[in-house]
Amino acid sequence: MSDLPSAPTSEPTTRYATEDDVPTILALIHELAAYERASSSVLATPASLLATLTFPSNPTAGFARTLLVFPPGAPLACAGMALFFPNYSTWRAAPGIYLEDLYVREAYRGRGYGTRLLRELARETERLGGERLEWSVLRWNEPSLRFYEALGARRLEEWVGMRVEGGALGRLAGGKRGEGAGEGEGGVETVEKGGVS
Repeated sequence: MSDLPSAPTSEPTTRYATEDDVPTILALIHELAAYERASSSVLATPASLLATLTFPSNPTAGFARTLLVFPPGAPLACAGMALFFPNYSTWRAAPGIYLEDLYVREAYRGRGYGTRLLRELARETERLGGERLEWSVLRWNEPSLRFYEALGARRLEEWVGMRVEGGALGRLAGGKRGEGAGEGEGGVETVEKGGVS
């Protein structure tokens, strides 16, 4: 084994986010929301991300993991992220991964960073014994749809996503949360697959 430093790689590198990466994750979330024309919808804070994300230091806490990608030789310049969590298929009786957000900063697009993140998630899915990697895409985001299809993903046109949030969630749960919530303060929402994430 040599004591010489290893040569810098010409490939992007990936690693799981740590607690120290929370400001970067939040910045990426805000950038993604701006791209998706939904900046006012972001409620995440550093404290809420610390409380709900899973980190290598405590792999059983939290609900979702974040994979970060970095340019070759630049381990501090985050190019993008994939935020994901496990899901389950009853028909296949197998686990899988749901990709909540995939985002590559504009300056790094077209250089293989999104492909690298998706390949890592495909490997993670296989490590889990999973059979599916799934995500939603906004219908108007044709460049992303074409990119995903070129990688082998297929559109699930026959499915419609459903969501209950805000006051409607409290009412459905039988509580009083959100009673009298005004319009736009949460409700039952039907989202076609490929719609709002």
